[in-house]
Amino acid sequence: MRRKAFVALFMFLIVTPLLAGESERGIRLETTVMASVDQVWHAWTTEEGLKFFAPASHVELRPGGAYEIYFDPTKPAGHRGADGNRVMLVQDKVAFAFTWNAPETFPLARDQHTHVMIRLYPMSDHETRLVFTQDGFGEGKDWDKVREYFQKAWGEYVLPRLVARFDDGSAQHAAKH
Repeated sequence: MRRKAFVALFMFLIVTPLLAGESERGIRLETTVMASVDQVWHAWTTEEGLKFFAPASHVELRPGGAYEIYFDPTKPAGHRGADGNRVMLVQDKVAFAFTWNAPETFPLARDQHTHVMIRLYPMSDHETRLVFTQDGFGEGKDWDKVREYFQKAWGEYVLPRLVARFDDGSAQHAAKH
């Protein structure tokens, strides 16, 4: 009997945070891209592909490698945009994870990093479902503002630009929340 109670408690302690974490403090977005998994993977994991996102970047596609997106490459290091981020996971054409920091307008959160995960699901040879998650947000008003900022940035800017890159050129596809 004790063993069953221990197993039940263990499962509660392990599963409950997993279920609660994403909905409470994380961001989850899904979109469909009219492109192959190979094409969508290339868009997220190469300097050439990331031009849908920003004019320049620095990517070392390996765990621990750089994953920096430069919104203003003319500025000094540390002020170009998403500087100092690192690749966390590379599962070729399936999943890609990296750290992500807040813009300089959020100084309390800037030096701390959240976690972004991109998962790709082939729907056909020319259609990919992308599931985007970001977690690791702290607590409090400042972190609430950072989370709201990213919910809007990813859902209304970045993912629609990715879709438009492979679509008919319009950015009218918003990510599903």
